[in-house]
Amino acid sequence: MPKKRLPSPEHADTLSLNALRSLVTGLVSEVRELSAEVTKLRAENAELREENAALRQENIRLKVENQLLRDEVARLKNLPPRPPFRQSGMEKATDFKQDDPPAAKKKPRGPKLDIKRVSREDVLRMTPPPGSRFKGYKSCHIRELIVTAELVHYRRECWLTPDGKMLLAPLPAGIIGSYGANLRRFCLMLHAQGQVTMERLTTLLNDVGVDVSKRQVVRLMTQGLDSFVAEDAAVLHAGLLSAPYITVDDTGARHARSNFHTTQIGGAQFTNFRTTPSKSRLNFLSLLRGSYQDYVLNDAAFDYLDRRRVDPALVAKIRSHEPRRFCNQVPFLEYLASKGIDIFDRQAIRVLAEAGIWGSIRHHGLIGDTVIVSDDAGQFRVGNHALCWVHSERLLQKLMPTTPRQVRLVETVRDLVWQFYRALKNVKRKPPPGLTAAFHRRFDRIFSLSTGYDELDKLLARLFRRKDELLKVLERPGTPLHTNASENDLRSFVTKRKISGGTMSRDGRVARDTMLGLMKTCRKLGLSFWHYLGDRLGVDGQAIPPLATLVATKA
Repeated sequence: MPKKRLPSPEHADTLSLNALRSLVTGLVSEVRELSAEVTKLRAENAELREENAALRQENIRLKVENQLLRDEVARLKNLPPRPPFRQSGMEKATDFKQDDPPAAKKKPRGPKLDIKRVSREDVLRMTPPPGSRFKGYKSCHIRELIVTAELVHYRRECWLTPDGKMLLAPLPAGIIGSYGANLRRFCLMLHAQGQVTMERLTTLLNDVGVDVSKRQVVRLMTQGLDSFVAEDAAVLHAGLLSAPYITVDDTGARHARSNFHTTQIGGAQFTNFRTTPSKSRLNFLSLLRGSYQDYVLNDAAFDYLDRRRVDPALVAKIRSHEPRRFCNQVPFLEYLASKGIDIFDRQAIRVLAEAGIWGSIRHHGLIGDTVIVSDDAGQFRVGNHALCWVHSERLLQKLMPTTPRQVRLVETVRDLVWQFYRALKNVKRKPPPGLTAAFHRRFDRIFSLSTGYDELDKLLARLFRRKDELLKVLERPGTPLHTNASENDLRSFVTKRKISGGTMSRDGRVARDTMLGLMKTCRKLGLSFWHYLGDRLGVDGQAIPPLATLVATKA
């Protein structure tokens, strides 16, 4: 039955009394119906809000459960667990674009830049039609790569001296067994920089015409690298001695079918990798000690023990007026045992060993006032330490708010942190005088907020306690605000791990760390890794100075 249409209220003055009553009654009825519908919609909206909150909590629970299952699968497969958060976009979002100085004029590109390095000249002739006139030549420069296999027959002179000794003419430098230096250079380049596996490299060489086995290729890339290992150690020593800052990070590695850890130590001019069974603070301090093996109990060592709040009675047993130096771990442990310290107490011995290594580091002049920038992993928190802002902001991203209000609070705090980070980047680029106190006050306002969201408030209080490490750039303007450089360096190692797997022998592990570190160092110094290998193997005329000298000079 169609609904009865009410009279139009515009002409109410012409309606009769009954018509007006009918109009008012109809309007009241409609208002009541609309009121009932609004009440019903409000109830449904409240139910939907409650259902949405329940679904949000269920979604968070499933995310946590899913991450736990992923971690368990990774543990069973002996893989590192994946982080439960996306990559932070704070660094790119806070880049300065309009305020950046104009970029330097780029080096022109084109075929005219390398014509001075012409190695061969050919004249291409043709048979022209009769009556043609010769008009000279038109130059054309073609880049070419020649990969060919050679089997060189060396006839070595033999001489018998008057005293009966036999002399033999030496072979050219770089030859190992029956294989030359250029072949070895080619293998090192492809395996370290090209990420080519041993098996594929062997197949490639066989296809080119080199009769070589996979085992021999392994020998070429893992044996006879003493000079490279020594230079890699010298680069690390020069970097720790002269760099104003270093960034550090680590990642998982496989060696001899066991889980190892690769630690990256790098600066603006160098990179170094070390793979060890542990990633403890004791291990990290051992890496910072470089090639030294001694332990030193000096003022720096006892200051370290005081910062770690070691039992004063234990410290008093080994404290002396003059520094004591031990050549290695054995006499150090003998000295501790002679002082009545239980050397089988791992916890006590570990912190004493850390102090002895830290004393050795300062005794040899390493680190000095160098700033160590890390992602807040406990083993890296030594010396003059600075905290990575990107990893700190990720802690906000890891929060799992359950209500719209908590979501808004997290987004507001993240926005404040991003704005503060952008201001810090501006300070790093152009340090303004006299603004340090203003930055400290602004930091205090942000990280002392009380939002009512317990997890967020606890995180802000935690970051507030790390204020000095987060604001290290105000004290040392050249210090980076993040460890992105370390993560970029480790990316090549992770790629090699995914492609080639792990290593089995000590020589293979050392060779991998050494060649990757030297390759990254050459890139940071603006050198060609190919020419570097050629110079060190004695097959290239382009002389390259020791990398350690370049690192110390450019620091």
